[in-house]
Amino acid sequence: MNYQSSLLKKNIELIIMSPFVLAGKLAGRIFRLHHSHQLFIFCPSADIGGSIRVNADIAICLKDKSPIVIFSKKPKNNKFLHLFESEKIRTIDLHRYIDNKAFHFINFFYRGVIAEWINRVDHPVVVGGESIFFYKVLPHIKRSAFRADLCHLNTWFNYSQAFVEYLDARIFSTPKIKRDAQEIYLRNKVPVKYHDRLHFIDNKIPIPVAKKKINKPLSVIYIGRGAPQKRVHLVAEIAKYFKDDPRIHFSFVGDVDKIIDPLSYPYCTFYGNLRDDQKLEEIYNNSDVLLLTSKNEGLPLAVMEMMAYGNVIISTAVGGIPDYITDGENGFLIQDSKYETEIIRQAITILNKLLENPSLLQKISLKGREYAVEHFGGEAFCKNYRRILLH
Repeated sequence: MNYQSSLLKKNIELIIMSPFVLAGKLAGRIFRLHHSHQLFIFCPSADIGGSIRVNADIAICLKDKSPIVIFSKKPKNNKFLHLFESEKIRTIDLHRYIDNKAFHFINFFYRGVIAEWINRVDHPVVVGGESIFFYKVLPHIKRSAFRADLCHLNTWFNYSQAFVEYLDARIFSTPKIKRDAQEIYLRNKVPVKYHDRLHFIDNKIPIPVAKKKINKPLSVIYIGRGAPQKRVHLVAEIAKYFKDDPRIHFSFVGDVDKIIDPLSYPYCTFYGNLRDDQKLEEIYNNSDVLLLTSKNEGLPLAVMEMMAYGNVIISTAVGGIPDYITDGENGFLIQDSKYETEIIRQAITILNKLLENPSLLQKISLKGREYAVEHFGGEAFCKNYRRILLH
């Protein structure tokens, strides 16, 4: 879909839904928020995921603006909800009312309610963190509000281009995604006046105290969701290749049982979804290598965190990964291929190299941590978000 056709589709939808939105605005005037908020953050849910953590980090950085976080999608696990639990951060979960296709007119109604709440605030700041509901509310928010969306994957561009005119800033978590947006703007002939609203800010992580050691056996771990694009089954196949090698052990963190059967890999450790930060810290400290074979990525927080812990990253060269990992310098890149056996072969070659050369592992570990300390600290993250959102 090009820019002009997306605008047409959006405008038709606005006309159809207008009576319900108007009713919602009237209800919003009657049923007002009990607290004053300047920052409104739209978030799909509090499920485990890098984009959700970024939404929480922004809320914490701007907690002096009394943020309110609006959840709109039915959660699968809600295990990041604790990140939003603060006396200065309020949350509202609307999924029971608006995430129902059979009663979609209720979704239209709540677009008006939320827009009215925002419009009654002086100089509100409205942020969408990969939330479709955010884009649906955007056309009904007053122009004096500052409106920004967060983009961690380029898969949203085809949909979100219809709302470019309502966005004062678009913030990308990797240089690669920003470049993709610039190319799409040019290709789809998005008006030039919107091109300078594109920004890039690295995500943040806590930087741990350095205490890296090489484990015996070498500890290789996968951290992430059990989603098809993550291609966890390739990590499992790599683990199978090394199953009789006592020098190396594989572990998995995340809901990978959706993709692979843990019972078929008795020589691996499966931690499942972990909410215990202390346990995660222990796992990070006791790991040596993070192995990812994803088909597409932005920049997973797991990559940033493991670099900060001094763990070596081995990842397919997709998405934003090559902007951060220089092959053979601060990590290793696997060239993506339509042949899965080729991806597996490359990973095995790299792991064998590390097994045979511990000093190389130490060298890459140190370089990766140095990069993380320089680029992923929280001070720069908060400073940059405040600079853009509070302009």
